[in-house]
Amino acid sequence: MNFNMKIANLLADNLHGFIEFVYKSQGKKNSLFINMDKVYQIRLFVEEYKFQILADELQRINQFSWNEKYTHLLVERFRKGIDVIDEYVERNYNDLFIFTARLHTLKSLCLLLRNEES
Repeated sequence: MNFNMKIANLLADNLHGFIEFVYKSQGKKNSLFINMDKVYQIRLFVEEYKFQILADELQRINQFSWNEKYTHLLVERFRKGIDVIDEYVERNYNDLFIFTARLHTLKSLCLLLRNEES
């Protein structure tokens, strides 16, 4: 199996995990978060940038073979959304600190795929 294909599949799996984490965090009323409206805003960003569709498509196209061009297109679309979410989390760090580790993981995987592109 191609190394880039493994990274793309790992990115898709982690993106599914991030989406699930956002939904579960937003559903909990008694949690670490001070302001649940900010968590809801992250959920809106996830839906606006269609992360679920991007993750499913990344997983589908890299399931059996490596499709470099389409994978990089999907990763660039994902990066636009994750940059917005990352900036929002940085501005509201006191309420959303719990998301920083997952965001770092997703951004690192994107960076690995971008470095392979060069």
